[in-house]
Amino acid sequence: MFENSEKTNLNEIGEFGLIYHLTQAVELTQKSTVKGIGDDAAVLDFNNKKTLISTDLLLENVHFDLRYVPLKHLGYKAIQVNLSDIYAMNGIASQVTISIGLSSKFPLEAVEEIYEGALLACQNYNVDLVGGDTSTSTQGLVISVTSIGYADTEHIAYRSAAKEGDLICVSGDLGAAYVGLQLLEREKQIYLENPNIQPDLEGKDYIIERQLKPEARKDIVELLASIDVIPHAMIDVSDGLASEILHICRESNVGCKLYEEKIPIDPMTYETAREFGLDPTVCALSGGEDYELLFTVPQSDFEKIKNNMDISIIGHITEPSEGCMMISKSGNVYEIKAQGWNAFKQEN
Repeated sequence: MFENSEKTNLNEIGEFGLIYHLTQAVELTQKSTVKGIGDDAAVLDFNNKKTLISTDLLLENVHFDLRYVPLKHLGYKAIQVNLSDIYAMNGIASQVTISIGLSSKFPLEAVEEIYEGALLACQNYNVDLVGGDTSTSTQGLVISVTSIGYADTEHIAYRSAAKEGDLICVSGDLGAAYVGLQLLEREKQIYLENPNIQPDLEGKDYIIERQLKPEARKDIVELLASIDVIPHAMIDVSDGLASEILHICRESNVGCKLYEEKIPIDPMTYETAREFGLDPTVCALSGGEDYELLFTVPQSDFEKIKNNMDISIIGHITEPSEGCMMISKSGNVYEIKAQGWNAFKQEN
């Protein structure tokens, strides 16, 4: 994609040279993209569809640590976490913009790695990169992505539309990204104490990939459409299952019951969590960054989804007076509390 044999300082090519260099690799594939990079603004045409827009910000040492996050993976993940927000509306993502703030410590080749990852994500999900910006940053690497998509009006799934009696469903499995992060943090600390010791990640590929290279669940949106299921409410699991179901319940003015035994946890996640002395269920409830889709559907759709291996029915929506509860494997009832990611939590 990019071919440079030597380290290139960014001040040698300047901001506009950098933009020109990076955007030469961009190809447009979406019919809705009338004009992409190269003018003051992109031009999009979605005909009679509703337009969906979402923005995320990734900050070095807040959302990622470059001591163990490869730049190509970072570019890929930056796109994925944004596309996930569009799919969480039961929509289809079609375009993104990406803006980067970086210091002079990054050579051109490092920026290329970020863009290679971002463009790979765009290619894999059939999304056009149509704009962005670059700037100097004195506070570390900053990446901002805006995703754009579309959906039919009657298909859009809001957080506020869950109904009493709905089944609560989640795609994939939960907790893997958080446990993968714990493993990476452990190996970082060992390295800092003794740089001669190599990381011990053997056999942990799945949970490491879930943290470093998540995949947004476009396939679930497409699956639901193919079996004629329109979710009442939907959200992506970025901050942990507990936080997300509470968002749905608060916005929809309903309660819920989750069943611990129904929460999908991969065996590697379960075993590694135990190795760290962690409760696997707590990792699923509060870990975050899984980017699975949590959604509610009417009970009449049970037959359509019950045999799908990638969708788990983990509970049901109740009237608001019953609160938000989880039934443990032992039959005890606990109130669900959000303990996941808080961007403004003060450090002790």
